[in-house]
Amino acid sequence: MFLDTRPASLDDEHGADPWAEFRVTNPGEIGGYLKRLLDGNVPINISGPGSTSMTTLLWSVDAARGVIGFSVDARQPGLDALVAGDQAVAVAYQESVKFQFSLHDMVVVRGAQGAALQCRFPESIYRFQRRGAYRVRTPERGAPVVRMRHPDKPDLVISMRVLDISIGGCALLLPTDAPALQEGSEIKGVRVDLDTETRFLTGIGIRRISPLEDADGTVIGSRLGVEWLRLDGNAERALQLYIDGLQKKRRMMMMR
Repeated sequence: MFLDTRPASLDDEHGADPWAEFRVTNPGEIGGYLKRLLDGNVPINISGPGSTSMTTLLWSVDAARGVIGFSVDARQPGLDALVAGDQAVAVAYQESVKFQFSLHDMVVVRGAQGAALQCRFPESIYRFQRRGAYRVRTPERGAPVVRMRHPDKPDLVISMRVLDISIGGCALLLPTDAPALQEGSEIKGVRVDLDTETRFLTGIGIRRISPLEDADGTVIGSRLGVEWLRLDGNAERALQLYIDGLQKKRRMMMMR
């Protein structure tokens, strides 16, 4: 669901929204995100029924009137079909975040300075962390923990603190007294405890191992760069919420 420009499938077969945790409905917050896309000249992909799509920029955000506008070429092929379908979805990426929202009541407005695709101000917008985005450092106290059986010693369960985390993987601290692990290893049945309430099982692939030193230069263990393998939908949503929570806390601290 995090492939570039492709809108996420937000409904399951029962009409429920499995990504509701990432849906923003506050008009002020929605307006803030749209203003960021507008001010940053962020490319936005608009997809309609079938293969109808176009890439454009936000031209205006008018929360008071309840409308937003995109710059378009009125002669662009497929524009009329996109407007007639009235089932378009907009997707934009800014840094590590993917935004997605539906477009309704679309109409092409022509003026002296060009044309705009105008539509109703979104009632909701989805905010997703992009796969492969930068990693977020975890707090030293209460950091997530990964538990697994050592691949060469199945009777030994090792516990490792998560140093940083992203949708695509994480960095783990392997203590000096733990048996070594090998780069390239892929391990199943790994338990990830994000906090006291949230945990899931997944697989990991160990992609990189390097010494980890403390502030005094003393080696305290090995840093394992790992990739999540076979991450299911529930686990991915749990990661999304955890990472989003860390980012919100960090933004609040910076504002103090």
